[in-house]
Amino acid sequence: MKATIWHNPKCGTSRKTLAILEETPGVDVEVVEYLKTPPSAEKLGQLYKDAGITPQQGLRMRGTDATERGLPEADDATVLAAMAAEPILIERPLVETDKGARLCRPMEKVHEIL
Repeated sequence: MKATIWHNPKCGTSRKTLAILEETPGVDVEVVEYLKTPPSAEKLGQLYKDAGITPQQGLRMRGTDATERGLPEADDATVLAAMAAEPILIERPLVETDKGARLCRPMEKVHEIL
């Protein structure tokens, strides 16, 4: 099974989720450091839809200016555009497999799509 993780190596939860993926037999992991290679607004929209959450639920609030910018109350297109332009606004880690996508907070959520 292929798994793609949108990863931040400085984030403990992201590192632990990556370790789960790497330790799971039969999982071929693709690591995308999203701060260096951000997903498009369209890709983010698809990931959140597949995860069953809204773009607003995928916003990183801590350490960002998302609240000051009104992003938690903004429409989906505005939130997705802001995330694509400034990937620090993306909560991590996001993981996608052929079984779906999850925002892996807590990290154990990754098991739902393995």
